[in-house]
Amino acid sequence: MKQTSADRLLNLKQHSSHPAQSEHAEMLEPPTNFSQVHRGLVLRRESQTLVTVGSLEIETTAAPGFYDITDEVIAQVADSGVTAGQVSVFSCHTTAAIRINESEPLLLRDMARSLRHIVPLDSYYEHNDFGRRVINMNEDECANGHAHCQHLFLSTSETVPVFDGRPTLGIYQRVFLIELDHPRMRQVLVTVIGC
Repeated sequence: MKQTSADRLLNLKQHSSHPAQSEHAEMLEPPTNFSQVHRGLVLRRESQTLVTVGSLEIETTAAPGFYDITDEVIAQVADSGVTAGQVSVFSCHTTAAIRINESEPLLLRDMARSLRHIVPLDSYYEHNDFGRRVINMNEDECANGHAHCQHLFLSTSETVPVFDGRPTLGIYQRVFLIELDHPRMRQVLVTVIGC
């Protein structure tokens, strides 16, 4: 016999009054005191949704290399006219990532060193075995298996809420294009959606 949602609700109520259930409930942490949680809600009714897509061309010079593109993203949001919505920043490459992090020079060196440690350049990568590899080969193909593997730990895109016409980044948050392969021109798409 198929159980209806009303039956499931009745079963849930019956089980919640079970003594073992109430003993278990006493072991849980007390609920959060919501008087200490600040909630802000701003409702806006707009009749038209705006969507803009812009492209950034970044010439990289090192790998791994961190290229701060935050100001360009902020400018594209401002130019879009969107005051509330979101902005998506997308790398069009499998060996260049987009991440949000702090722009502190020593930290950037630490992060580059961490990427090289997790996925070393000098390890063996089957992707680099051009005697065996037959798919996605170009005339100027380079040995970049490490860059693809490093990208697994990063991301192709980041999405940031837009409020009052600006991306709502935290005080130390910056948007980076991260070059993982070798210096070249890279393309990043910036899509702003909202009203």
